[in-house]
Amino acid sequence: MADHLFDDFNPVSSKQWKQQIQYELKGADYNETLIWESPEGIKVKPFYHIDEFENPLSFSEKETAFKIVQNIFVHDLDKSIGRALETLSRGAESIRFTIEDENLDIAKLLEKLPLETTTVYFHLSFLSIDFVKKIDTIAKNRKANFFVQLDPVGKLAKEGNWHTNLDPDLDLLNTISISCQNINFLNIDGSLYQNAGANIVQQLAYMLAHANEYFNRMATISRPITFQVAVGTNYFFEIAKLRALRLLFDLLAKEYDHNSGCHILAIPTKRNKTLYDYNVNMLRTTTECMSAILGGADAVSNLAYDALYHKDNEFGDRISRNQLLVLKHESYFDKVKNPADGSYYIEALTEQLAEKALALFKDIEANGGLITQLIEGTIQRKIQESAEKEQDLFDSGKEILLGTNKYPNKNDRMSHDLELFPFVKSKPRKTLVTPIIEKRLAEKMEQERLESEKEK
Repeated sequence: MADHLFDDFNPVSSKQWKQQIQYELKGADYNETLIWESPEGIKVKPFYHIDEFENPLSFSEKETAFKIVQNIFVHDLDKSIGRALETLSRGAESIRFTIEDENLDIAKLLEKLPLETTTVYFHLSFLSIDFVKKIDTIAKNRKANFFVQLDPVGKLAKEGNWHTNLDPDLDLLNTISISCQNINFLNIDGSLYQNAGANIVQQLAYMLAHANEYFNRMATISRPITFQVAVGTNYFFEIAKLRALRLLFDLLAKEYDHNSGCHILAIPTKRNKTLYDYNVNMLRTTTECMSAILGGADAVSNLAYDALYHKDNEFGDRISRNQLLVLKHESYFDKVKNPADGSYYIEALTEQLAEKALALFKDIEANGGLITQLIEGTIQRKIQESAEKEQDLFDSGKEILLGTNKYPNKNDRMSHDLELFPFVKSKPRKTLVTPIIEKRLAEKMEQERLESEKEK
């Protein structure tokens, strides 16, 4: 009976919808009134219709079974072990260790963790084959699922330096690829581009060119490549971004006979987080995590609401983890297969973002590739232009951040230029522009100290 529910209604074509809309506009121009253009150059229409989709995009049929990831910076070994065990008991499903000391006792760090059921990520600030081999041995002995996030090209983009140099770094990666068969070791840090101010088309193209550098320079890549992606505030565009990333990567991987796919680790952006109305950050990270999940991220690591001005702390971590627990166990975001399917708007965005990013990727490759353009400063300049354009839209009120430049709290000491971070200019070594807020944090703390003294 349900199959025939709408048989009594005539189908309405997109042409009929547009005619009705034009009638309701009472003479106002349809294009000027209802169509707007995104920073990526995509014209967004007021409605989308099945008439426009002859061949729907195809995605995996698996449920969106994302993992909840907890970040832990390893300084004190015993405290890090205790914190990892505690967070796992409170709902975290994966741990992401940030490690800066290559002399760390990695066996002790992992000894008490339930590795058979817990995925572990390792974000290393160094490139050491001996250290990675130790992780590989543990993975083999305990049948663990490890992701070691090695990304020398990302280090070049962020800091302007290699670990050693181009050839030695890539030689080490090739050695790891051959000798370490039990871990996923290759990482593409796409969050770097988003946080620096790249628009979505640029992010996709740069991540694709980033991956292509490894495909070109490594003898074999037999394990899934990890993409660490920052998710921004534009809800539907960010869903489409992750879907487009998978499409583009699959297209690129086929050219190199890479059949292992990619693994997406999503993290909310830092670009739109505020210092002065920090509770708003919880709202923003929630919608960003939703975009990541609906876009098909394999794992989500939430950003604590106070991450910009506090060190990691138990309360901030617990709130950020609980946001994901609510989405997973109360909203059932992990129970639906491809939840974005059937949304003609998201389908259209995915297709257009992929097409534009592919065109930009081809242009990058035609001009020497990502590494060459980083050394020349081209990538930095393009991102700087995009960041300034976004800042102008924000300052003029054309880009809205609810609670910041829309319905602001007048009692908050805030300034537009604090909401989207200022960026340093490219240095002679041509580092990728990165956010700097230390000066403003110091000013804020000094102001609070003075006010506290006045109250006394």
